[in-house]
Amino acid sequence: MDFIDQVKQFSKRVEGLKDSLQTEEATKTSIIMPFFSLLGYDVFNPEEFVPEFTADVGIKKGEKVDYAIMSEGAPVILIECKWIGEDLESHDSQLFRYFGTTNAKFAILTNGLIYRFYTDLEEPNKMDESPFLEINILDIKDNQIAELKKFQKSTFNVGDIFNSASELKYSHQFRTVFANELQNPSDDFLKFFLTSVYSGVKTQAVLEKFRPILKRSLNEYISELMNDKIKSALSANTENQPQAESSPTPVEEEKSEEPENRINTTAEELEAFFVVKMLLKDTVSVDNLAYKDTINYFSVLYQGKTTKWICRFIFTSGHKLLAIPDENKKEIRYPLENIYQIEDHKGALIEVVKRYI
Repeated sequence: MDFIDQVKQFSKRVEGLKDSLQTEEATKTSIIMPFFSLLGYDVFNPEEFVPEFTADVGIKKGEKVDYAIMSEGAPVILIECKWIGEDLESHDSQLFRYFGTTNAKFAILTNGLIYRFYTDLEEPNKMDESPFLEINILDIKDNQIAELKKFQKSTFNVGDIFNSASELKYSHQFRTVFANELQNPSDDFLKFFLTSVYSGVKTQAVLEKFRPILKRSLNEYISELMNDKIKSALSANTENQPQAESSPTPVEEEKSEEPENRINTTAEELEAFFVVKMLLKDTVSVDNLAYKDTINYFSVLYQGKTTKWICRFIFTSGHKLLAIPDENKKEIRYPLENIYQIEDHKGALIEVVKRYI
């Protein structure tokens, strides 16, 4: 199983457990230790994963951080843990004190859901106030998985991670600032745009008049960009789509005899097809993925062959279903609340494609 699939599976485990964890210890043993085990560390080896690691601070002796990951007898990552229901905002100062007393280059603050990764970009041996990477295990993005993978035991390299930490940190901060401006444009941000389009005096009343206009305009522009990108990708695929094989299965043959004007390929079906393409792009060339629509379902095909169908969508006004064939080509159906839940079945889709390659 690929690392990304392991992370997605672990995320589902956390979702199922989170409401039953009432203490910090329960959070550690049920979620946090398995998380680092997922990264390849032997959490039961005290020479590699040290619990209650002593990090004396000044005249205070016996200060302990929850865990330390060791390499060649020295700590490389310090980990401070909190109960899953606890807010992390007020706890980074504790980890800050520990960081300066060891040779560890990285520190992680977590409550089992949120993982904040710190280093010393701004001043050597002094932990930065802001993390260079923050992930929510229940809503982890693909680009974050790529960064998390760098912390796997098998690939861990202090220099490589530190070199990318600066870009990650400021990229995250830029995104946060921009997201805030999209929701509530500040006066300075608004004045920047007004300078090019409004010649009058920029009084506070003028700013308040234009603030909702700027907010709406920017958000509409971003939506248009995303829609154009999806349409462009789908259009390119349709133009280069291989023809279905000439000897369809009985089901396809029956459907192909039905009048074409009764088949309505919807935007939602095309977007679902695009989702499948994105999920499989690392396994097979997307040029080998095509679709065939019928009255009863929408099929995703390998090399345009109806005998090599990867999945089917059955979308009606009342429900959405994803059908995936087992090894005997028998349909296994999964209900969907929305098309983005197709991602939950990425592993099964990859297995189907691998049978055809």
